Amino acid sequence: MWWKTKQQFNFPLTPAATWIKNELMKKNNKASIQNPSIHEKTLIEQIIERTNEHNLNNVTRTKAYQVFYMKHPEIHWAFLAHMVSRNGGWNMTDLKGDFLSRLLGDIERNSFFDFLERANWLIFHDAYPQLLLYEESLKRGSSLFYLLPLFNISTFIEPVWNYFWKYQDSFVLTAGLIINEQNYIETRLVQNSFYKNEVIGTLEFLLQDVLSLNHILFPYVFEGGVNLAGRTVHQFENLNERILIGKKLYTILFRNKDQLKKTIEWAASNPHTGSRKDYWPHLFNHVKEMAPGKILLPRLDSCQLLPGAPRIFSPRLEFAWKNKGHVSEDVGDWYHDWRILSYISDSDEVINRGIQSEYCATLEKLELAAAAKKVLSVLD
Repeated sequence: MWWKTKQQFNFPLTPAATWIKNELMKKNNKASIQNPSIHEKTLIEQIIERTNEHNLNNVTRTKAYQVFYMKHPEIHWAFLAHMVSRNGGWNMTDLKGDFLSRLLGDIERNSFFDFLERANWLIFHDAYPQLLLYEESLKRGSSLFYLLPLFNISTFIEPVWNYFWKYQDSFVLTAGLIINEQNYIETRLVQNSFYKNEVIGTLEFLLQDVLSLNHILFPYVFEGGVNLAGRTVHQFENLNERILIGKKLYTILFRNKDQLKKTIEWAASNPHTGSRKDYWPHLFNHVKEMAPGKILLPRLDSCQLLPGAPRIFSPRLEFAWKNKGHVSEDVGDWYHDWRILSYISDSDEVINRGIQSEYCATLEKLELAAAAKKVLSVLD
């Protein structure tokens, strides 16, 4: 368990975490409501229908998070989810773009897409009903979070929402949602035997600095152009690291209010398509500019194209991948121990938001790797 291997968590718990712990100790697992009324059943059906409607693909999910945040900016997690989901879409289309299409075979690329898509689908499937239930609670002027167990949502999250309803603490809610969603995908995806054997082992290699899948980018408007903030992800397979990086990404996105405003401005002006052209059209294009079969030559210098060089192909999601059907699996409640609440603590850590130089260097390495792979395949 995480608390047996990690020593950095300090006790006692924060006041917020203690409040949530006490509420968790009172609860009988999934016993909040046994016989919902007709009106409650109707509401549940409507929420499930709306969730399924928006859970078709990465583009529809990403837009749904954004629309919700614009209506309810107090729910910081929704905008964090929107921006991270954009990155998920870019990673999906990278698999059909100029570089990874040369480095990976069809089977590998399909497996990676399935992994990314499943993670994106699972989190939305679990989180979006929570957002809609909050929205309905606002309309009615009373908390409806007692209905959460009827959506097979963890016992853990109900007191987190109740705490937010009472104290309006956006950080506590965001931290709670990060904890919940990362634990939710842990058993359903990361520890799933198929993905663990067929993807995670390979992913551990691919997520090194040679490739681009380990950067989470937050574009923002700056002096007439677009700059990038963000963070590099390491050890995706480690639950503790995923929770900590989620909190760091939240800090990067929300601590600097001026930069947050510029990120929101960029997102509002650039609908998510899945193509990296969304943030850097000078470097990427969603149509191929290079002739098929042509040997890939270096064309990048500090994220600028060499004179006359074609832009990097980065397709729109709708043309890269078809919608994929998913089946929900109830593997039980992940929550078992209140010590997970140690993650609900703010940090004064100064986090370097700059990632642009690192990302540009990664693109150049990725291009060289793709060019070398192509040359080798020609020689073979």
